[in-house]
Amino acid sequence: MFYTRLPMRAADALCEALKAEGVEHVFGIPGGANLPTYDALYDAELIHIQARHEQGAGHAAEGYAKASGRVGVAFATSGPGATNLVTAIADAMMDSVPTVFITGQVRTDLIGTDGFQEADVTGITMPVVKHSFLVTDPRQIPTYIHQAFHIASTGRPGPVLVDVPQDLSRADIEYEPAAGAPHLPGYKPPSEGNIKQIRLAAKALANARRPVIYGGGGIVNANASQEFRDFCLSDRLPVTLTVMGLGAFPAPHEQWLGMLGMHGTRTANYAMDNADLIVAVGARFDDRITRKLAEFAPRAKFVHIDIDPAEISKNVPAHIPIVGDAGDVLPKLTSEYGRLNADPARLEEWWKQIGAWQEEYPLGYEDSEDSEIKPQRMIEALYKVTEGDAIITSDVGQHQMWCAQYYNFSSPRRWINSGGLGTMGFGLPAAIGAKVAKPDDTVVCLAGDGSLIMVCQEFATAAVHDIPVKVFLMNNGYMGMVRQWQELFWDGRYKSVEMGDSPDWVKLAEAFGWTGMRCTDKNEVEDAMQTALQTDGPVLLDVQVTKTENCFPMIPAGAAARDMVG
Repeated sequence: MFYTRLPMRAADALCEALKAEGVEHVFGIPGGANLPTYDALYDAELIHIQARHEQGAGHAAEGYAKASGRVGVAFATSGPGATNLVTAIADAMMDSVPTVFITGQVRTDLIGTDGFQEADVTGITMPVVKHSFLVTDPRQIPTYIHQAFHIASTGRPGPVLVDVPQDLSRADIEYEPAAGAPHLPGYKPPSEGNIKQIRLAAKALANARRPVIYGGGGIVNANASQEFRDFCLSDRLPVTLTVMGLGAFPAPHEQWLGMLGMHGTRTANYAMDNADLIVAVGARFDDRITRKLAEFAPRAKFVHIDIDPAEISKNVPAHIPIVGDAGDVLPKLTSEYGRLNADPARLEEWWKQIGAWQEEYPLGYEDSEDSEIKPQRMIEALYKVTEGDAIITSDVGQHQMWCAQYYNFSSPRRWINSGGLGTMGFGLPAAIGAKVAKPDDTVVCLAGDGSLIMVCQEFATAAVHDIPVKVFLMNNGYMGMVRQWQELFWDGRYKSVEMGDSPDWVKLAEAFGWTGMRCTDKNEVEDAMQTALQTDGPVLLDVQVTKTENCFPMIPAGAAARDMVG
């Protein structure tokens, strides 16, 4: 195909490169160093969502990416603008979110002089990016954009930073549209998986009497949920997922053990503790799953399937490692396993034990006798009014864990939260990004009052851009999870965890142009939620729940799965 080289400013070429990558929406805030890019946006066919804080722009880009599977894009200026993005970049790195962050930089003659609003953003973010580019020649700008998208979206997804000095973005260059995927020597992510290792895994599974299939967010990232389900349903295999993997296997289901980990079900954690074979798919054995690593799954051998070879045996030694894309590996594993005609009767005793755990340790809570709203009841109401058909974003804390426990996610990309970094304030901007990506879907941010106050300026973003997200605030007047830990493990010595009654959330929402609502009676929660969902525009529903309810069950820090409490 023949392309004509077009003379234009490098900033205009940047926008052309974004369009060539299929970008429709970008999130960000302008400043002195990235003004050339914003001048180019004036004429570009790109929709810009002006956030009210760069961290909000970054989380919105994450929410966009998680909801759609496409690369999310955020802009920021140099210095404090770029450093305000760092939390979102680190969050995207921990959760493998395909994102491209484009920052302005001071003029090249000022770099290294401590110029006004100068910060070494490539150095600052080096530990928390998949890759970064510092532009040193204006002709590099479109090339780096195309390479950034390729790196962010292939292999194990992640954030890529492109830092653009102001003077270079103003320079004139000849832009030539990219033809095909860029060639990056040394960057060849594995995909297929070693067939010999896959056959070994199939044989190990066929011989296992107490297997558990343990899935993580990598399944969702790989768009391999259907392949994962097909594999799990190829036999009566017990299935559990991490908080990042919820939706990769439909819940409820007769093979579903519930979420595992620190606030997972006893059944899932006890099954892992007693398993003789664990098949981990797109999961990284992080500490919220393993807890006391020396006593994690002591009877099990491990099959570990992951796109990132660095994760294999990083925390738990893999007896059968398989490096590859879940979407490519799982169909082969399913096929190889099917050829072995494994005896289904070998699992009968295992399922009897699992059934006994499920009967003895169901998820549950003691509902209030009066009108007080228990947090768990709020989640059950949320599930009922949405009929499980909504994109739910959350902040981090008790409300996040209660939602993971009590809201049954039946499909992927419907549960968007900060898993690895645990970022308070993630939920609202992520909901904005998700709604921009999926305008026809209902998007609800389940917020905690401790988190929402950190990003409440993003109410303005939703109002000004007419993004009709709904925020259901689980308001207990505390940073709930921190208060719970102080109660259980610090002798009730509460310090700096009470949020009090400030602000008046209804008035605050209305001040930003939202509809504000409040609910204090458990018998009115569903109706209030239904009204909020049916109200046009962005809505905040302040649900005042039990103030000192604890999130159970849980595995205390330093304990093994068998030592769950609550």
